[in-house]
Amino acid sequence: MRALQTATLLVATLGAGLMAGLFTAFAYAVMPGLGRCDDRTFVQAMRNINRAIVNGWFLLAFLLPMPLLVLATVLARNGPGRVALPWILAALVLYLAGFLVTGGVNVPLNNALDKAPAGEGPAAPAAPGDPGGRSGGSRAAREGFEGRWVTWNLVRALAHTAAFGALGWALFLHGTAGAAGAAGT
Repeated sequence: MRALQTATLLVATLGAGLMAGLFTAFAYAVMPGLGRCDDRTFVQAMRNINRAIVNGWFLLAFLLPMPLLVLATVLARNGPGRVALPWILAALVLYLAGFLVTGGVNVPLNNALDKAPAGEGPAAPAAPGDPGGRSGGSRAAREGFEGRWVTWNLVRALAHTAAFGALGWALFLHGTAGAAGAAGT
């Protein structure tokens, strides 16, 4: 039973860490980099990213932690790693919050961007401070997407990072509880 609990915590922590890293990388590198693009390039790049990311590797890393966190909660309630239970529950709540933000805000914004008209004609001249020329359809699509998506991505990045931290601490407590139990035998 202890080995199952350890494996469950390890894989859930790995998944949470992968998601925390992905969403955080978007927050500090990808979106600021795309923010420097003209509207048409920004919209096309985000569309390409949103289409490419829906693949088996992403879905595995994104979806698997949820049932594993539920299983880890059940195992911790009835097993030797009970000391880690509050941290596992915290991670479950935080991961679920990030998961709901993704499904409730970011994915619908991605879908709306994918369906939005993006002008393919010549771009309008750049305004002072603009990174490039603006085309009407791309500009409207970007304006309806970028600010809200970036804000909610930061929320989910923080939630997943906090879940990862809570799981790291849960693993530590689980390990020390196991070591204390082994020393007492």
